[in-house]
Amino acid sequence: MCFFLIFRMIGLLIIFFSFTISIPYTLSLFYSDHIDKVFSVTFLITFIMGLLLWLPTRRIKGNIHKKEVFMVVVLFWIVCGSIGSLPFILYDRLNISVTDAFFESFSGLTTTGSTTLIFLDLFPKSILFYRQMLQWFGGIGIVILFLVISPYLGVNGMHLYKAEIIGSLKNSKIVPRVYNMAKSLLYIYCCLTVLCTLLFWIFGMSLFDAVAHSLSTVSMGGFSTHDSSMGYFNNQNINIIASFFLVLSSCNYTLHFIFLKNKNVSLYWKDIELRLFIYVNFILFVIFFLFLYYIRSNDFSSIMTDRLLFQVFFIESTVGFTIDNFSLWPTYFSILLFSSACIGGCSGSMTGGIKIIRFILLFKQFVREIKRLIHPYALYNISIGNVTFSTRLLDSVWIFFLRIFYCFF
Repeated sequence: MCFFLIFRMIGLLIIFFSFTISIPYTLSLFYSDHIDKVFSVTFLITFIMGLLLWLPTRRIKGNIHKKEVFMVVVLFWIVCGSIGSLPFILYDRLNISVTDAFFESFSGLTTTGSTTLIFLDLFPKSILFYRQMLQWFGGIGIVILFLVISPYLGVNGMHLYKAEIIGSLKNSKIVPRVYNMAKSLLYIYCCLTVLCTLLFWIFGMSLFDAVAHSLSTVSMGGFSTHDSSMGYFNNQNINIIASFFLVLSSCNYTLHFIFLKNKNVSLYWKDIELRLFIYVNFILFVIFFLFLYYIRSNDFSSIMTDRLLFQVFFIESTVGFTIDNFSLWPTYFSILLFSSACIGGCSGSMTGGIKIIRFILLFKQFVREIKRLIHPYALYNISIGNVTFSTRLLDSVWIFFLRIFYCFF
């Protein structure tokens, strides 16, 4: 393993990340919230750290292999998450511990959406935007953004792409070259963000909130600029728009690329994974609606009318937006709802969870084993559409599922 190549790559990635600090820095000057020094110090520390790793190794030549790439991706997320905590640490008015600052940074970059901060409505807009920005970069993957500029730095990006990307996109190139592939994903990601921003703004959000929540919606992050999250706006149109873009962000990004190429909307419904994702959300909605109807309590009448479907979808899609106070819900209701987040969305999407495709493959394996009990000498292949899955891939699905199971306990 060549550690000099690893340091060179991480140094370049950190330098790239340091320039993103200029966005909240500019906002701090624009809104005159007097915390521009926080971001300037963060930029200097980040930029110098990247230079210290890159300058001594900039002349190192050689091909980067899978072992080095694995270390680059893992170490960069650790380093980037640690550096990302600096604004939370340096801004003394937040009054949070170093541990909470690290938690906030990693929660944003990994699009987990959990937060340790309260009284968000009183925070400077630049800090609030910085939290949202962390999610947006974490959603698409900072490594994927780096691939767009990697050809100009003499870096081979295919191994980085395969180490960073998720789901079925890993094994199927959307376009021949990795540079164009990353560029296509970034283009789709940005277009969804811009369109979501415009619709949020048109239907009632301020421009700042529209931009901030579009970053959180498309990345499936869940951070908000208000303590009451989406419930702050109390706007059904905004809930509908958010749900629509959550569906788009929950489906495989390959579908978006093919749609832009063929202009055929029907391909979305032909995708079995996306159909099952919609069915799961509808079934959960029916279950929760019957629960609340059985309770017949006035406390839950508002949930039962127009907000239940949105809340179910916000949680199951792993974005984590809220429009109601969870503490008022029955215990089994909230437990079942949050357990549904383990399902997640489609492969090759920004969602978390186990992913729908893995549940499909696990179910097909279950059916195959039942058939083998009846016909032990028959050969059964597991396929979806025209794609037949190898035994090695099916084994990896089981390993992933068991790993999630063990981590949960």
